[in-house]
Amino acid sequence: MTLFLTIVSGLAWTAVYVDAIRIGFKDRSYAIPAAALALNFAWEAIYAARSIATGITAQGVFNIAWGLADVVIVYTFLKFGRSELPGWVTRRLFIGWALLLGVTSFAVQLLFVVQFGWDDAARYAAFLQNLLMSGLFIAMFAARGGSRGQTLLIAVAKWIGTLAPTIALGWYGNSPLILGVGMLCSVFDLVYIGLLWRARQPGAGSR
Repeated sequence: MTLFLTIVSGLAWTAVYVDAIRIGFKDRSYAIPAAALALNFAWEAIYAARSIATGITAQGVFNIAWGLADVVIVYTFLKFGRSELPGWVTRRLFIGWALLLGVTSFAVQLLFVVQFGWDDAARYAAFLQNLLMSGLFIAMFAARGGSRGQTLLIAVAKWIGTLAPTIALGWYGNSPLILGVGMLCSVFDLVYIGLLWRARQPGAGSR
C-alpha cells in the first residue's frame, strides 16, 4: 500500500510540475509561488542527489524527475517573475531577492537534516513547505485577481499528491505531525480548488 501511495503521489506531483511549466510559458508567468518554489527546488536538488548517491528507489526516481522539472519552473520565475512585482523593484533587486530565497531555502533544508537526520528531515520539511505552498497558492490567486498562471489541474493534482503521502506516512506511518499537517494542507488545497473552479464559471471574469 505504501508503494502504491508513493507512486500515486509521484505521478500527481509530476502532473503539477508539467502543467506548471506549460501554463508558465503560456501565460508568461510562473505557476508555483516563489517561496514555495525555492524550498521545493532546494528539497528536490538535495534529495535527488542523495538518491543518486545511496541507491535509486521509487521515490528517488520522482525526486530526480521533479528536480529537473523545477529547473524549468525556476527559469519561468526568473524570466517572468519581475513583471509580477511593483515598478520600483529593479531587475537587480529582483535577482538579489531570488538569490536570497534560494540560499535561504538550501540552508533551511540542510538545517532540517542536521536536526532530524535524513529520513525525518525529508518528511517534515516536505510537509511543512507543502502547507506553506497551499496557503501561498490562495494568496497568489488573490494577488493576481484570478487564475492567470494557475490551473485546476495543478490544484487538484497537488491535493492528491499531498493526500497520498499523508495517508502513507501519517496514517500508516503513525505520525501525528505528518497526519495533522497533511490534513491542514487538504483544507487549504480544497479551498484553492474551489476558488479556481468558481473562476472558471461563466461570468466570473476568468478564462
